[in-house]
Amino acid sequence: MGIWRIGAILVLAGAALSVSECATTQRLSAASDVHALLVSIRDDDSKAFDAHVDRRALKGEMETRILQRTQGENDIVKSLGAMLAHPLAEIAGDTMVQPDVFRAVAEYYGYKPETPVPNEVVIASTLRPLPGGRICAAKGPKGPCLITFANEGGTWKLVSFDGDFSLLRLPT
Repeated sequence: MGIWRIGAILVLAGAALSVSECATTQRLSAASDVHALLVSIRDDDSKAFDAHVDRRALKGEMETRILQRTQGENDIVKSLGAMLAHPLAEIAGDTMVQPDVFRAVAEYYGYKPETPVPNEVVIASTLRPLPGGRICAAKGPKGPCLITFANEGGTWKLVSFDGDFSLLRLPT
């Protein structure tokens, strides 16, 4: 094996290690804010919850999902979807993006009110880096992403709920 080939292998290995370290640092950084979000849900702390949620991004996602659901229908349903998607998303965002509603999501991950919230290292091990610098939490290492976070001004905020909206329930 020539010196250039060995050098190329070392450069590639170093780059792979650097990317891996970056992803680990990113997950650890996000884990602190994910931990704070879980505590705010457990404690029903709206102020702390709001500090870790991008409500505008979540409303935008709801609007997009409403539009997508109505696009395969007839022209009347498409028109109604286009006309009502934004106001429905605004109402849903104000009503559904609350700590007590997201408690069902936390319970899906196994965090019940009486369950201690794991530390940041444990949370970091469950986070998965995504393209564009985002991080998602999935149930299990190969499970689909359910919630996604983005770093917004140094705070990792919940920006997307990728699960089934039936998980988001108003408390009874």
